[in-house]
Amino acid sequence: MDHVIALVALSCMEIVLGIDNIVFITILTSRLPVAEQAKARRIGLGVAVVSRVLLLLSISWVLGLTKPLAHLGFLDGWLQQLSVSEHTREHMVNVTMRDLILLAGGLFLIAKATLEIHRKIEGHAEQQNGAGRASFGAIIGQIAVLDIVFSIDSVITAVGMAKAIWVMVAAVVIAVGVMLVFANAVSGFVERHPTIKMLALSFLILIGVMLLAEGIGTEIGKGYIYFAMTFALVVEFLNLKVRGYGSPAAAK
Repeated sequence: MDHVIALVALSCMEIVLGIDNIVFITILTSRLPVAEQAKARRIGLGVAVVSRVLLLLSISWVLGLTKPLAHLGFLDGWLQQLSVSEHTREHMVNVTMRDLILLAGGLFLIAKATLEIHRKIEGHAEQQNGAGRASFGAIIGQIAVLDIVFSIDSVITAVGMAKAIWVMVAAVVIAVGVMLVFANAVSGFVERHPTIKMLALSFLILIGVMLLAEGIGTEIGKGYIYFAMTFALVVEFLNLKVRGYGSPAAAK
């Protein structure tokens, strides 16, 4: 019974944590020709499940990523002068591989989302001419990089929720299966509504900032982040509804 409860809870958590993953995949694959987008999304989610399962099977190595990799004691006095909290100070002085991965992933996510926003605002002519199209391999490569970043945090969280490896693997497979079912629907909805796409890119910047904060030891409650994202999404849905009712097509 304990395993069943852990499986349900972990599957739900993986689905929630996978939302940002599927949004990122949707936005990246939108730069591919339409005929290749669905295939790229399937491969991207396939990479996600493979990376998570491999990390779960290498759990001792993953947990080793939280061990101090270097001690930067010379930073301690400077951080004290800046009134940095003791917890954050200790985290920044004792650098771990997980911290470096989260920092790199956060920077990559912020940079990528910012470039996509710039392209969306300034690059209409470029897109219409077919310029700026990314290659299939480049898109899959970028998805793989972020899948690994998201997977490491997801796996570390999973270890705290379940003890049996098979429960963790089953939860990952269930979550990715759910994402595969809804991937095309989410992608289509985002592409049909430009304001939703811009909101999704803003969410990715927010998640990137959260990864950076975690990388330097400043914990931001994920509940607050996901509540803010959900609230913004609900407001945007209401805006879409109002615009739909107010449009000439709706009036007819």
